[in-house]
Amino acid sequence: MDDIDRVLLQRLQEDASQPYAALAAAVGLSAGATHERVRKLRERGVIRRTTVEVDPAAVGSGVLAYVMVDSSAWMGDSRAAFEGIAEIQEAHIIAGSASLMVKVRTGTTEQLQDVLRRLYAIDGVSGTQATVVLETFFERPLPL
Repeated sequence: MDDIDRVLLQRLQEDASQPYAALAAAVGLSAGATHERVRKLRERGVIRRTTVEVDPAAVGSGVLAYVMVDSSAWMGDSRAAFEGIAEIQEAHIIAGSASLMVKVRTGTTEQLQDVLRRLYAIDGVSGTQATVVLETFFERPLPL
């Protein structure tokens, strides 16, 4: 990956819907050459997906919590159980006092409590510690 690829990735993280002509102008290539570079970045798995960022509060998911999950067993085999809880946006096996950390979005704290109940029902889960986000200062794209 070279500097041109990095600029393309940075621009696409800012707005993935911009036309190839605008991307090309930013890196000094033709639209065709730029399209080819982006295609190759997708093929190599550097660009994993293209998506739209939605305001969670606007769609009824304004409660954000990070939940540390304690376990009595290795949680690596429980992926499907965590994937089955739609409110979990991310799940990470971690090192430290907990086994797993999950990012949860719900509409209300009552719904968050229901998610915590469902987490407890997963085989091997022995406890949770939820941290509710009161305000997000900022989120930024991956630095390149």
